[in-house]
Amino acid sequence: MYVRIASRNYDGKRYDYWSLVESYRTERGPRQRVVAYPGDLQEEVRLGVREAATGGSGVRQPALMEEFEPVESEWVEVDVSRVRVERDREFGGFWLGRKLLEELQLPQFLERVLPRGYEDIPWSVMSQILVLCRLCRPSSELRIAEHLYERTALPELLGVPVEKVNDDRLYRALDQVLPHKEALEVHLKERLGELFDLEYDLLLYDVTSTYFEGESKGNSQARRGYSRDHRPECKQVCLALVVSRAGIPVGYEVFDGNKSDVTTVEEIVELMEQRYGKAHRVWVMDRGMASEKNVQFLKDGDRRYIVGTPKSQLKAFEQELLSEDWEPIREGVEVKICPSPRGEAEVFILCRSRSRREKESNPVGSQRFTRGLRSGSRRDWRRSPGRV
Repeated sequence: MYVRIASRNYDGKRYDYWSLVESYRTERGPRQRVVAYPGDLQEEVRLGVREAATGGSGVRQPALMEEFEPVESEWVEVDVSRVRVERDREFGGFWLGRKLLEELQLPQFLERVLPRGYEDIPWSVMSQILVLCRLCRPSSELRIAEHLYERTALPELLGVPVEKVNDDRLYRALDQVLPHKEALEVHLKERLGELFDLEYDLLLYDVTSTYFEGESKGNSQARRGYSRDHRPECKQVCLALVVSRAGIPVGYEVFDGNKSDVTTVEEIVELMEQRYGKAHRVWVMDRGMASEKNVQFLKDGDRRYIVGTPKSQLKAFEQELLSEDWEPIREGVEVKICPSPRGEAEVFILCRSRSRREKESNPVGSQRFTRGLRSGSRRDWRRSPGRV
């Protein structure tokens, strides 16, 4: 961009007007368009323009000011103790977040699945407000509407006035996006894979919970169950999350608050296979998912796995625990690979940790092990299904 001057004579007097002009390319060649009209510039403003035109900003227009008489700088003393900042805005994080959304092609996806109707503000734009606030300042929709939004640069970045953002509109935006949850997960997985060349050969699965204050009568999934937040008196829902080895989310599901972890495995595995295909991947789960039924389900589908094994099965490996042929894999952690006691095509990986041993008074309690299928060489065999 650059500054352009235009002169006009009126009643025998010359008036100089200014415009901020931007150059852009078209199929017919470069063109210019006016971005803004600053109007008639006073002497002190002309001084600032002169300094910008002849300074080190990268765009130099020294000849622009040659026809004007030199203007000396004027200095004013300011009592900084009586100066205050008003209406400051958070800009950097939200600007960067919007650039990330553009790289993920999320605005285009939302515009495609949430076409414009009769709503005052497009649902695709309201959805971006929710995403950016969750990224930069995680909070409730009510707080976004009443406090957060007006303190950010989002009104300027997205063009949505502060008075147009309220909790009702934000909650309704969530309702609009929810039916497209599966398509959104597929889009993000594919786009992230293109940007970062991610690998999805190993998927980690776990379940957590979140509780509600109040009776939650409008939520049929809100139930009392095992509370990881130590709030058994509150109703909750269970959140099942699948991530890649790099920690990138692949998919999630919401279960009833009283659903146990072990009963979610088959549903999650089948959902991911329906969504992304039945690739030759490894499923990693903790001992809360371990049951003979789940292990048999994974075997029947010719799936590879690493699942946690109950401590009670350590009794079958007493001799291996006492021997010294452990292999260090990193500082303070050693492993040992053992065949299945029942002679099955499955392997167990015993693990012991120095820090874990110091944490737990029971030395046997510090041992952990994995179980899986043998697949030939030692290198391949480590990547085969197993229990941890």
